[in-house]
Formats: sequence, structure tokens, C-alpha cells
Amino acid sequence: MKIAILTIGDELLNGDLADTNTAAIAGILISHSLPVHEAATTGDRETDIAAALQRLAATQDAVVVTGGLGPTGDDRTAKAAASAFSRPLSLNDKALQQIRARFRIMQRSMHPANEKQAMLPGRSTVIANHNGTAPGFHLQHHGTELYFLPGVPREMLVMLKEYVIPSLLERFPDPPLFCQQTVTVLGLPEPEVESRISSNPLPEGIELAFNVELPAVQVKLRAKGKDARKLVDRAELVVRKALGEYVVGFGNETLAAATAKHLISEGLTLSLAESCTGGLIAKLLTDQAGASAFLERSVVTYANSAKIDCLQVSPDILEQHGAVSEDCAVAMARGVKAASRTDIGLAVTGIAGPDGGTEDKPVGTVFMAMTGPYGERVERLHFHGNREQVRMRTACTALDWLRRQALQQISDEPQED
Repeated sequence: MKIAILTIGDELLNGDLADTNTAAIAGILISHSLPVHEAATTGDRETDIAAALQRLAATQDAVVVTGGLGPTGDDRTAKAAASAFSRPLSLNDKALQQIRARFRIMQRSMHPANEKQAMLPGRSTVIANHNGTAPGFHLQHHGTELYFLPGVPREMLVMLKEYVIPSLLERFPDPPLFCQQTVTVLGLPEPEVESRISSNPLPEGIELAFNVELPAVQVKLRAKGKDARKLVDRAELVVRKALGEYVVGFGNETLAAATAKHLISEGLTLSLAESCTGGLIAKLLTDQAGASAFLERSVVTYANSAKIDCLQVSPDILEQHGAVSEDCAVAMARGVKAASRTDIGLAVTGIAGPDGGTEDKPVGTVFMAMTGPYGERVERLHFHGNREQVRMRTACTALDWLRRQALQQISDEPQED
């Protein structure tokens, strides 16, 4: 079984838009033991689309295509498919009714140009789009299944799950069992992660891969066959033992999600004082559902005046030690905790760059302080990279501090006999 993904659009080739669809589709397919064999991207030229479709249809068992189903002149996917497989393009009544119904739901008048979206290759099966105006379509060519979906992710993903996956599983009812587990690691470089794992042999049949998603390293454990789940579970135990406290998440769980989960489970409340991160820590935490259960406030005190007014940082500290200092970070953490009356107060202040560094405090210097149930902690840190990377590394380190604080509370809880 070979499955390919084809994404279409000039904007993907000229850098105007990142191709997130390929990764999203591949992840969903692999979760159903439907691994992707090939991925390709082509622009909006009809001849290029047709050539890509012909090549993939000749070599793959199924192709998932996204993009080029809109109402404008540069949306040429349906016409290219009709040309590639010698099927006349005609107005599909079912597709047209779906488009009209969608406009009625949106309480908008349908523009005549939208009728173009109902022009589909002959002998196509319409794929319903409940979130947009572009119907998808499904056709077969010499035994290859081809699924055409819009490029808008929130529309495409629903259609993929509701139609494409069931259709593929009907066509390939017994795919070779494929199992994967992702272990997310923070605080160790990729070579060190590999070294620690290699000193603890994994079960035979496990495929090991690494992916760096700064500042974290993702360890991929994969296996195929009837015992795939058991092999991956055993391998996960080995990796847990080898990496210990540096493991911050499993599967699709992010560091922020793991941190939020532990804070909620332990009933800990949190307030943040952010300077160099500009609210990024709060953003990552409030991306998680239920963040209101633990996050009381986040204050972005960028200027010295804000640190004085909002956090009661002494002007003497700023004058003697500077805003980027251990003393200032501690005062910020104490100030936000006192103002909010939370269990934990965490503060960050630093130099994200590209300017502002000195010989004593170069770009990437960050001071982080936390005051909570286990007293105070403050550290001077240094992060490499550009401004965005320094800010993200700072935010992730803060999340890891909070995660460890919650886990420390768990380990200190009295155990029942």
C-alpha cells in the first residue's frame, strides 16, 4: 500500500504560506496505520498539476490532494484532474446544491463565480464540506484512489476524517499494524539523547528516529506488525529510564499541555511577570483548555516604570543591578505573587537581542525566578539563537520549572499504607 500527498499552490512554493497540510494529513493517516510513501508540492499551472497527478496515480495506491478548489481563476485543480484523466469537466448538481446550501447557512448571497466550484471531472463522487464553500471530490483511475480536498486546514481536516479515512480503510481493510510513540525531551542536546538511549538496548523491531523542535528533542519509537503495540510500550519504558527527568511529554502532548495538566491536578495557582518574553509564557499556557483553573494573571512589565508600578520593584534594585539581574527577577516574582496571592509567582527578565547585550550580559542572558511552596529559586541562564529562539527557549524553560514544581508536590505528598 502506497499513499501520497499532493499540495497545490504557488503560495507554497514562493514562501508566502507554509505547508502545514502535509504534516497534518500524514499524522492522521499514520494514526490509522496508513503510512505516507511520498509527498509533493506543485504550483497553480494546470499542466504542472496534471503532470503531478498522472505521475502519482501511476505509482501510488491512493493520493490525497489539497488546494486549488476555490472560485478564482488561479484555482485549477478540478480542471487539471479532468485533463489528466481524460474526463470531461461538467457542472455537478450535487456539488452545486451543497454550495448553495452553504451560502444559505452563512446568510450570504452566492456570487456567480462560486458556481465554478461545482465544475468537477466526470464520474466523481462529491465530498461534503460543512465548513466552507468548496466541495471536495473523489475519483478512481486504474485502481488508484484520488481524493481532492480544499487547502483551508479547518475545512480539509474534517473532510479527511469524515470521508477519506473511512474510504481508505474500506479499500485497505487490513493495513499492516503500525504503532508510534513520541517522547518529548527538554534540557538535553540531540546527541546526548541518542547516547543515553543507545546505552539501554531497545527491543528488536523498534525503529528509532529523532526530530528537533526547538528547544525540545522528540524521540520517535516505531514498530510494525502484530506485536507493534507491545514493542513500542517496552521501548517507551527503556527511554523513560534512560532519560528520566528530562522527559516532558508523550504522544501529541506538548510541554505547555503537560505543565497545565500537572498544575491543575495539584490545584496550584500561578501568576507571571514577563519582560523579555513579552507574554509568550502566558500565551503558551492559555492555549490550553482550562488554563483559568490555575493562571490568575500575567503582567508584561517591559519598562522599568512598569516593574516599579505593577510589581513594586525597588528603584534601588534597578539602579544598582539593572533590570536584567538576579535581584530584579526575584523582586518581580515576589511582587506578582504578592499582588495576586497565588501559590506560585514566576518572573523572567533578559536580553533577547539582537541588540542590547554587553560584555557582562551578552545577548541571550536571562534571569528567571520562581517563588512558591518550596521557597525561592533564581538562576542566570544563557540561550543561543536569534530573538525568537531566545524567547521560546526562555518560555519553555519557565514551563519546565513549573512542571517540575507540580511534580515535586506530587512526590512530597504522603503515601497511603
